[in-house]
Amino acid sequence: GVSVIQDVKIGNNCLVGAGSVVINDISDNKKVVGVPAKEINLKRFTGPIMCAIEYYTYEDYKLWEGKWELIFGQPVAMAPSPVITHQAIAFNIAKQIDINKECENCVVVLEEDWIVEEDTVVKPDVSLICDEEGDFITKAPEIVVEVVSKSTAKKDEKIKFEIYEKEKVKYYILAYPNHLKAKVYKLKDAKFDKVGDFTKETLDIDDIKCPTKIDFYEVFKRFLKGR
Repeated sequence: GVSVIQDVKIGNNCLVGAGSVVINDISDNKKVVGVPAKEINLKRFTGPIMCAIEYYTYEDYKLWEGKWELIFGQPVAMAPSPVITHQAIAFNIAKQIDINKECENCVVVLEEDWIVEEDTVVKPDVSLICDEEGDFITKAPEIVVEVVSKSTAKKDEKIKFEIYEKEKVKYYILAYPNHLKAKVYKLKDAKFDKVGDFTKETLDIDDIKCPTKIDFYEVFKRFLKGR
């Protein structure tokens, strides 16, 4: 099948490859494929056109080498090792969540597999998980954080946004190293509602299983010098 992000419009006479995830509007007569779906040029082909792409499951995913995510049955290669700023911000947010959490049965993990469905496995940068007993995340975390780079922006802001919203993650935080700010979303009436933009403020999270807080000044202060 094909997954289409909410409110995206597909024009007339379009061809969308099997397993594609459409995150942007497609104008008439376009041919797109992939995760996210991108336009392809088929003019050089003289024979029959085959737009179907392979469909994979968690059983396939377990055998892959390297760092991958599996989204709607399609493999998505993760970016090369994050730059120091990316890693430091992820670590700082994880540390803030951990040192301020008010419970013992929840833990903070970094880049741990979350098996959302048999055909969807993601690795959030940071997750606060509760009552997990296995080796992987199997239930929606209370908090998910993604540190956004140019190469991951569409995936983090659209594809994962919808996955996390559908799975009822309580808080989704998008951190932007280049701008030294975080966008915070809270689940409200089954939809993510933006709480606000944070740079030096403290976010109090007191309406989840494990209350905590994040002091974003502490998260970003190393990189704020000279700005």
